[in-house]
Amino acid sequence: MRRSSPHFTVFGVAARRAADRFGITVSRKLGGAVVRNRLRRRTRELLRRLPPAAGPACDIVINPRPAVATADFRRLGEELAATLDQLRRAVHTPPAAPERR
Repeated sequence: MRRSSPHFTVFGVAARRAADRFGITVSRKLGGAVVRNRLRRRTRELLRRLPPAAGPACDIVINPRPAVATADFRRLGEELAATLDQLRRAVHTPPAAPERR
């Protein structure tokens, strides 16, 4: 499953463990090592500040976009939390049954 927001693209699958597991990937296209490390550090801090999720766990990969380096931190946190909630709901919602004719 994939969900996108203005600053993040988030991928996830259901997991068979008690807690979420996160990965952060930053492409070399986004800039040099200093820029990529800043994006990773900011994203990691946003994850650290999020409250623990209730419900089944997910394996999640987050791809921050270049604007994360300069965007308002509080708004980034709200956006990431909303995007992760959307992803968790999508991952743990059973697929719809096919229509019968």
